[in-house]
Amino acid sequence: MSEHSQEHDYHLVEPSAWPIIGATGALILAVGLVMVMHGGTYWPLVIGTAITLYTMLGWWRDVIREGRQGDHTPVVQIHMRYGMILFIASEVMFFFAWFWAYFDASMFAGEAVQFERTALTGGNWPPDGIETFDPWHLPLINTVILLTSGTTVTWAHHALQHDDRNGLKWGLVLTILLGMLFTVVQVYEYTHAGFGFSGHIYGATFFMATGFHGAHVIIGTIFLGVCLLRVLNGEFTKERHFGFEAAAWYWHFVDVVWLFLFAAIYVWGA
Repeated sequence: MSEHSQEHDYHLVEPSAWPIIGATGALILAVGLVMVMHGGTYWPLVIGTAITLYTMLGWWRDVIREGRQGDHTPVVQIHMRYGMILFIASEVMFFFAWFWAYFDASMFAGEAVQFERTALTGGNWPPDGIETFDPWHLPLINTVILLTSGTTVTWAHHALQHDDRNGLKWGLVLTILLGMLFTVVQVYEYTHAGFGFSGHIYGATFFMATGFHGAHVIIGTIFLGVCLLRVLNGEFTKERHFGFEAAAWYWHFVDVVWLFLFAAIYVWGA
C-alpha cells in the first residue's frame, strides 16, 4: 500500500511554515500601520504587506493542491463550510462594532462620555459644519452596482450547478467587473468628500465603516478573480466547487453589509 494511504475521512495536514511566516508578516504590517499613522516611514508597512500577500498566495496554493490530491473528503468539506460560516460570523461582529460606534456617537451627540463629545459634534448630528453625501446620488449608484453583482454571482453559481461552463465564466467576469466599478465609484466619492477622517467623530466613524467595507469588496473581487482563473484552468465541477461557493457566500455577505451601511450611514445619518 502507498505510504500516503489512510483509512479515515480526515485530512492530517503536513508541517507547514506558512503560519509563522504569516504571523510575522501580520506583525510587521501592524507595526507599519502604527508608524505611518504617527508620521513615520512607510517601509515596514510595505514589507509587512508583501509578506502577507506572499503568505496568502503560497498557503492558498497549497490548499488548492491538497484538494486536487483528494485530501478534501466529504467530511473535510463539511468542516470547511463550518469554518467559512464562523469566519463570516466573525466579520458580522467586526462590522457590528463600527455600527455601534456610529449609532452611539449619533444618538448621544450631546452627552459627555469620558471626554467632552460636544466639542466633536457641536451637540448635533451630523456635526456642525459637516456636509454629508446625498444618499440618492453616488451611494445609490453603488448600491445598484453591488446588488447587481449579487445577481451575477448567483447566476454563475447556478450555471456551475447545471454544468454550464460558459454561463459560469461570464457570470464571474461580470461580477468582478461590477466589484471593480464599485471600488472606482467609492474612491471617486472619497476624493469629493466635504469632510476628512480626523478632527471629528463623524468622519472617523464614516470612513472606518465604509472604508473597511470597501476593503472587503476588494478582497472579495480578488477572491472571485482567483475562482475565475481556476475556472479557465478547467477546475470546479458541479459536485466539487467549495472554493467558488465560499467566494459566493463572502460576496453576498458584502452585499448585505452594504445595505445596512447605505440605510444607516447614508440615508438615516444624513
